[in-house]
Amino acid sequence: MEREYGRVRVNENIRYDPEDPCPLPIAAGVAFQGVILILPTVVVIVVTAALAAGEDDTYLSWAVFAALLVSGSATALQAARLRRFGGGAVVFTCVALAYLGISVLALDAGGPALLASLTIVVAITQLSLARWLPSLRGLITPVVSGTTLMLIAASIMPLAFDRIDEVAPGGSAAAGPVAAAVSLGVTAVLTLLASGVWRLWTPLIGIASGSVASALFGGYDFRPVLDAAWVGVPSPDLPALDLTLGAEFWALVPVFVLVGLVVGIKNIGDAVVVQQVSRRRPRATDFRLVQGALNVNGLGVLAAGLVGVPPTTIMSSSSTVLVGLTGVAYRRVGYLIGAFLVALAFLPKFMAFLLTVPSPVVGAYLLVLMGMLFLEGMRTVLRDGLDHRKALVVALALSIGMGVEGRTIFRDLLGETWGRSLDSGMMSGALVALLLTLFMEVTRRRRARLKVRLDMSALPDIDDYLDKLALSLGWNASSAERLRAAGEETLSSLMQPSHEPTGDTPPRLVIVARPDRGALEMDYIVVLSEGNLEDRLAYLDERTDEPDEREISFRLLRHYASSVRHRKFHGAEIVTVRVEAS
Repeated sequence: MEREYGRVRVNENIRYDPEDPCPLPIAAGVAFQGVILILPTVVVIVVTAALAAGEDDTYLSWAVFAALLVSGSATALQAARLRRFGGGAVVFTCVALAYLGISVLALDAGGPALLASLTIVVAITQLSLARWLPSLRGLITPVVSGTTLMLIAASIMPLAFDRIDEVAPGGSAAAGPVAAAVSLGVTAVLTLLASGVWRLWTPLIGIASGSVASALFGGYDFRPVLDAAWVGVPSPDLPALDLTLGAEFWALVPVFVLVGLVVGIKNIGDAVVVQQVSRRRPRATDFRLVQGALNVNGLGVLAAGLVGVPPTTIMSSSSTVLVGLTGVAYRRVGYLIGAFLVALAFLPKFMAFLLTVPSPVVGAYLLVLMGMLFLEGMRTVLRDGLDHRKALVVALALSIGMGVEGRTIFRDLLGETWGRSLDSGMMSGALVALLLTLFMEVTRRRRARLKVRLDMSALPDIDDYLDKLALSLGWNASSAERLRAAGEETLSSLMQPSHEPTGDTPPRLVIVARPDRGALEMDYIVVLSEGNLEDRLAYLDERTDEPDEREISFRLLRHYASSVRHRKFHGAEIVTVRVEAS
């Protein structure tokens, strides 16, 4: 439950903040529930990728083992705050559903070695995104990201139905549809009706119900579980990295880079969400922790490539569910979740039990995951607003992507190797969305930019710059005056006594302005400084024993600007001020 005191919301559901001391038994119990929540998804992704590509049992056993090691290690590292690494919260970082379709393409084209090489490309993309986040934050728009996520879900759904049609030797032909229907039905009913801790158990209960139904029809083989040892390590099946980088590699690089960028941009939002739901008193987002979370995910993707499994991603939905149901956001729970996942990897009997889940049940669970991913794509598109231009981009991308999927149009034109990626509906549709979005960006009115020193002596230049902007937009005198006043108070707010330059040269200030539907948004980009303007504005009405020389500027800035956002990055700080025309 959230209550609002003045302008500050308090989430009373949070019993333990990320830094609050939490008793070990409570933390361990929450960690166990977190493992139950995430484990089915990790196993289903790896099993589906391996079986769809026709890989053998040796690779399958190794892939599940390696995926648990990578996912556990990355989730544990996310709980840390080690310089540029770690999200400082319970941030699930596990093998990614969004990479399932392209992982199947890579495994089918060149086996685990090709998947490993392409996954390392994704790791480089992710780590570069984290490093250059201030510059790349507008590269992939919500329309492109959301459309790509919807196309990914649509392209994987046929794989789910292929699993439903698979029946064990000697089993009834009805075993697949019945098991899938039971699993889907139980999962849907529990999701709609269950509350509290039972929501965490819904995936496992649904899978178990479908497995029982499959066993009644003779579609469940329990012998591998009986034959498996209690403790051990599967036969290593490490991929040999292919450094020759043949045609198959270069043909699939654009697909992996595009999905890597989309997932990376999505991970920014995921890391922000985890911060927001983990605090009893929500504060403005600390984008240094966001970059730390992205860096850890980049390491997870790199590790996944080295062991030959699909790349990892940040899973904010799982973190949100766990924190929301338990009220425990204690970051060291992430250490325990990681330790539990790693420990499970060394229990072959438990792994054998997961791997013997009938294919129709896996397909049914995959359908649920794909539906949720499609819905996430819709939300991403709608969150940014949908005017007629964006609607056309989404419509064309979806229609072309879904129309191309499953056909051999580009393979007939370009050959098997080079046409494979373009015959992917996700790649074709996402490429359409990206090109149309870039066209709109190129034809849009150019952004005005000003570079000055972060010093009050730059105020005349800023005033002149803002005055010319107001004149070019046709604003009246009162609107122009308010725009200049907002600029002056923003500059004054950034001039902190504790951050006076240590040398002779003051920090640089870059102002980027962009018109937006009767308003003007301005980004004030400076060198990283302490304090956060959004926090100051939210907590301004609270009593404090410490005098703040900038309080007048903060109050005036709130008066002149319709919104103020402040984001911190490693090496940069961005204050976005929006002023409406009157």
